[in-house]
Amino acid sequence: MAVPEKDQQPGSEIADPDREVGELVGRLTTPGELEPAERRRLLGRLAQALSAGAKKARATGAGRGRWLADVFLNIAPRIPIRDLHTLSEHHHGLTGEELADDLVRTAQKATMTVGAIGGALAAAEFAAPPLLLSAPAQLVAETIVVAAIEVKLLAELHEVYGVHVQGTGTQRAVAFTAAWAKQRGIDPLAPASVSLALGAATKTALRNRLMRTLGRHLTTFGPFLTGAIAGGALNRIATKKLGEAIRNDLRVKRPALPPQDSRPDELNP
Repeated sequence: MAVPEKDQQPGSEIADPDREVGELVGRLTTPGELEPAERRRLLGRLAQALSAGAKKARATGAGRGRWLADVFLNIAPRIPIRDLHTLSEHHHGLTGEELADDLVRTAQKATMTVGAIGGALAAAEFAAPPLLLSAPAQLVAETIVVAAIEVKLLAELHEVYGVHVQGTGTQRAVAFTAAWAKQRGIDPLAPASVSLALGAATKTALRNRLMRTLGRHLTTFGPFLTGAIAGGALNRIATKKLGEAIRNDLRVKRPALPPQDSRPDELNP
């Protein structure tokens, strides 16, 4: 017997993407450079994997926004988040504000690249009317990957500024996703922020944020190379804006540094 929608647990909704979706998003957001051809291939595979879920959602009468939010909540725990030590190692020993600068620049480059590839694919479909119906899946895939990159950036900025979020890996992933939806940092003094992250208001905010991101990517649906140029530029600007907002928020929320130890003079050369 079917479980009424109101009785379903978060994450068990109609959109239950195959393991491949989470694995592909994980590969597309893992630190390190991907060759353009490989990134394009992975985005293509992701679009195909998402198509089946989209068809299932349409068949059951679910809206795209709800389906998109369900998909993202299911894959959020697979987004690779590095701790402070690993971040510093991967960014040439940088710390503090310099490390945060580098994280934002790297994320901008990543979302710009994804936007350029997605925009180019959309432009190609625009120029080939018989294949037009396949373009939305490609743009949905781009939306999912860009959102994952930005959630990863938000989570790692929390590491840089010493704002630690408690909970299991899944709880922290959902909390960071909720923070991304609201474009704000997490308050470490509000422990309920993690347990309430899957509330109705938060899921609505996530759905709206994802749909706005998808809407931004739909503007790349144009002829020739205009899609690639627009896709890359719009993503770069949006990621930069997010990085600035989260950093400003975390500078206020980070815990105060403990006072330096007062050591005897003989221990201080």
